[in-house]
Amino acid sequence: MIGIVGGLGPYAGLDIAKKIIDETVASSDQEHLPLLLFSCPNLIPDRSAYLLDKSKENPGKAIAMILKQLEQAGATIAAIPSNTAHAEPIFSVIQDEMARLGNELKLLHIVHETVRFVHENYPESTIGVLSTAGEQAYSQYREAFMKKGFPIVEPEGAEKEKVNNAIYDKDYGIKAQPVPIANKAREDLLMAMDDLKKQGAQVIILGCAELPLAIPEKDHNGMVVIDPNRILARALIQTVAPGKLKAL
Repeated sequence: MIGIVGGLGPYAGLDIAKKIIDETVASSDQEHLPLLLFSCPNLIPDRSAYLLDKSKENPGKAIAMILKQLEQAGATIAAIPSNTAHAEPIFSVIQDEMARLGNELKLLHIVHETVRFVHENYPESTIGVLSTAGEQAYSQYREAFMKKGFPIVEPEGAEKEKVNNAIYDKDYGIKAQPVPIANKAREDLLMAMDDLKKQGAQVIILGCAELPLAIPEKDHNGMVVIDPNRILARALIQTVAPGKLKAL
């Protein structure tokens, strides 16, 4: 049974649950895979705030507790649809707490799965990454792609601020207004993507799990757009029931 840690933010958990269904070969209700989604946003402190030293409470402990609850409810494999939660200062605490709690869930890693997918399908590409300020500060995608030999470009200065505001702004950011997405949030993200193309990007990574809500397209301005939530959904299906994974 697949377990999902929701609430980071809430729509990201719903998004990956939907994509697990979308990517599964099934002709009836009964042929879909069993899935548990525990969405407890009230229990999990903000990831970027912790990474940027605006909060002292590491979210890893709360995430590990939810993973233990998923295991107790029957999950055997799990995922966390939050790129920022995989930054080393948080993810290392998740791993340590899982070990302390005796949690034997197989936990997939959204960054590793995304890098593997791009390496297999888009080798020798220049990678552009859109992410939260917290994620970018800890360079998860940058480090992982550079280890594989990929050139990396990221927003800088005003473009970096646009991306972070498109996620977090209290008036128009995706977290504050997920449905419908504010025009300004989407427009700013598209402008940031266009700027990355000018820097040579051929593949864009939507490195925040809520960005696909604003950018559902699979390509933009001649660039391939990669949705890590979809990649993670496919990796979960591949692990538990490979015969049920839809072809790309």
